[in-house]
Amino acid sequence: MTSIDTKGPESAGDPLANEAAGGAAGVAPVGAQDELAEVGRVTESAQLENEGIAMAQAGDAAKGEGGTRADRPRSFEVSEHGRPTSHQEEWRFAPLRVLAPLFEDQESAEDALTYDVDTPEGIAVDTLAPGQAPRGTVLVPEDVVSAVASARCADGLYLRVEKNTEVAEPARVEIVGQDAALRGNAHIVLETGESSSATFVLNHTGSAQLAENVEMVVGDNSAMTVISLQDWDDDALHIAAHHAKLGRDARLKHIVVSLGGRAVRVDAIGEFSAPGAEIENLGLYFSDEGQYLEHRLFVDHAAPKCTSNSTYKGALQGKGARSVWVGDVLIRAEAEGTNTYEVNRNLVLTEGARADSVPNLEIQTGEIEGAGHAAATGRFDDEQLFYLRARGITEVEARRLVVRGFFAELIQQIDVPEIRSRLTASIETELERSMN
Repeated sequence: MTSIDTKGPESAGDPLANEAAGGAAGVAPVGAQDELAEVGRVTESAQLENEGIAMAQAGDAAKGEGGTRADRPRSFEVSEHGRPTSHQEEWRFAPLRVLAPLFEDQESAEDALTYDVDTPEGIAVDTLAPGQAPRGTVLVPEDVVSAVASARCADGLYLRVEKNTEVAEPARVEIVGQDAALRGNAHIVLETGESSSATFVLNHTGSAQLAENVEMVVGDNSAMTVISLQDWDDDALHIAAHHAKLGRDARLKHIVVSLGGRAVRVDAIGEFSAPGAEIENLGLYFSDEGQYLEHRLFVDHAAPKCTSNSTYKGALQGKGARSVWVGDVLIRAEAEGTNTYEVNRNLVLTEGARADSVPNLEIQTGEIEGAGHAAATGRFDDEQLFYLRARGITEVEARRLVVRGFFAELIQQIDVPEIRSRLTASIETELERSMN
């Protein structure tokens, strides 16, 4: 498997600032991009070696240090988590020197973040201290960033919907960073009681160094939608751990949109604890020059007759624009009747950008309904562009139409109208940059 790099080794970034930028990535070219894949196969190993980037061994991507993705150690104790290195599977792509401030065990600066919580009737707002249930009943930190966020956030935000309550309007949490030099630690707990439903929107703007945990408790027969927007200023650093646990016949729609920030990493875990539950993971990202966006998924099928579908799409433009998507799905021996599929698509708009895509499946039982994955990365399809121009459409507008169509499938699945409009406008703004 290879990475698609439209220009060559320099587009992987400065190796001094990104010591773990590369590695083998499971992507496949799309359309008429076969020559890209061939160039990558011929040159990749030598180029990455010159940049000091380690190639992963076959099968490594699907495993944590303990064997499977599920065996990764977890602890609330900060001292039990080492500092990330490029030799660890979960950090092998990340620009560790850029993200270094978030690896420090620091208290939140007093003025680092402001919160504005707007909740409709039916959603209760409270705070939870570390160890105060349900905080910590689902999310147990897997790395030092998450552990620090848990330990250093004294009052975690807690939004709860009571049993048998349906809330039509979304709850909105505006998280605004005040300064890129200031550290913030956050822990948010979202809960839907039995047979309830609600939508939660987490909007991140401004500048900060944010270590964040988002814990989702999805009760039996309840429906939760979580939309996390990373629309930071260009100098922000953000690492987030999202962890959801679903009860019997529960449904979770988890949407991640990353547009801003110097470096953003969102690690989302979905865990099935009882039969009949469903998870839908959706993601949209647009990486610009010098920007690093990483999204990791882990779906743990630990109960029978559960369903998961994951679709992430990203576009990249500008020298040094980087994206990483890693999707892990574990189907345990007891998870008979599982149905799962994951897909990642990347569209490279300019030279100098690079996308890595690694889908993984681990299946421990043959009694499943279905399981699969797909990944593709490529540039504009010249034939498609020619088709549109032959019908009188200008090149600039043709390119816009292609990108709009690329993201339309995802945007239409977001049930909050103002967010759909906002994303459409944001993509238009990003396209203005590349077209000019």
